[in-house]
Amino acid sequence: MTEEAEEALDSRLRSAVRAGDAEAVRVLLEEGADPNTVDADADCLPVLCLAVAAYDAAVAEKLVWGGADPDRVLPDGTTPLWRAVDGGSPAVFSAVLGEEPRLRLPEEARERLLTLARGWYGTGAAEELRRRTGAPGPEATVRVQDGEYDWVDQLSLGGLAVRAGHGAVLTLLEWAFRILTPVDELIARAVDPPDEDHVNWTAVRWTLTRRSSFETWSAVVAHRHDSAPVNRRFVLDYLYVRAVVCAGDSSYRKQEAQFLAAWAAEETDGGTLAKVLEIYAEDEFPGHEAIGLRYADHPDPRVRREVPYALSTHGVPLTPAARAALLTLTRDPDARVRIRACEAGMTDDDLLPEITRALLFPAEDPDADARGMAAVMLANSRIRTPAVADALVALLDHDDQIVRLETAYGLALREDPRTDDAIDRVGPLGPGFEHDHRASALSWWQWRRKNPAGA
Repeated sequence: MTEEAEEALDSRLRSAVRAGDAEAVRVLLEEGADPNTVDADADCLPVLCLAVAAYDAAVAEKLVWGGADPDRVLPDGTTPLWRAVDGGSPAVFSAVLGEEPRLRLPEEARERLLTLARGWYGTGAAEELRRRTGAPGPEATVRVQDGEYDWVDQLSLGGLAVRAGHGAVLTLLEWAFRILTPVDELIARAVDPPDEDHVNWTAVRWTLTRRSSFETWSAVVAHRHDSAPVNRRFVLDYLYVRAVVCAGDSSYRKQEAQFLAAWAAEETDGGTLAKVLEIYAEDEFPGHEAIGLRYADHPDPRVRREVPYALSTHGVPLTPAARAALLTLTRDPDARVRIRACEAGMTDDDLLPEITRALLFPAEDPDADARGMAAVMLANSRIRTPAVADALVALLDHDDQIVRLETAYGLALREDPRTDDAIDRVGPLGPGFEHDHRASALSWWQWRRKNPAGA
């Protein structure tokens, strides 16, 4: 490649970074653009620093993946990674961190990064901004999304902006360096502020689920008896993520089952008990059916909504007691209890006729979510009675296009002559449905109608 061609590629890379076009950055890097190219309009800083300053985690990730050096020493003595820690965005920090930082960075550099993160977190973002700018404030604060799911406050003062996610950055940095921060200290970080979608909460939860020792687990669940409700809520969230992501650790699965069963027996708050049952059923601990039967007639509908999942296990036939309890729950006054009971019993041949009759009522339920779930189950039900088809037609008025798609699909499966009208009422499907089995079935239906000989 000629020098002119290389410069042209690097120029396009600088433009793509400034535009925040992560896909263009990836393509240009694959074509040979220099991931460490500098921008003369930004004090000759490498383009990775531009992405860090813009809080563009996607672009920063592509640059590091493409070979950008997060440890490159800049004229002011900092590095792109140092700037990522300083900026307070866990998403940007994670994108810039790079491979094996504990082995890659010397002890002095690691300690410098830790000191920076601890200083921001200990002082507080607002106070540190005032110290750096000399402006008295007040600072402007706006809530922003950081990463795919989390949020953090972004503060601006005196021409500087920073995200107040240094608690999360510190937590992730400590784990990257395999520093086992005391669990009590981590939970104190997680619940400040007490929001499950804040970066502090999710960073601590992520870290603790990866510290898979029994000592860590024991230290976390010890907070079950904390007087602060938010600490108990964190314990539940931690256990839920373990159940879903980690599928429990077989070395102490028995202890976790005993812990959750004891918690359920003692819990008096309906919302908390519902979460305990959800976790218990999610991991399918031994004795989950007995737990479900115990709470099948609980006065709080949030608790009863979790019972069907405890009573049913994929691949295991229902016992007579579980079948009877599910049948009762299909007539529950709460629509979501009824729907979940129907869902749990759909594969049971003895329950299927009763469940199908029960689903005909949620199809007219004022609860939109209940109607949507009824549509899915009715569409895929093995029962092909006219009443089911009529209920599906009634669901074509649903506001949710996915529900209308499910109902049209169910009518097509039944060779119902009203399928053509149902397809019209589904409306145009946007991108993302190219390989959807329901959309494919409807396309096949229309093709057969136009080509009866070929069909």
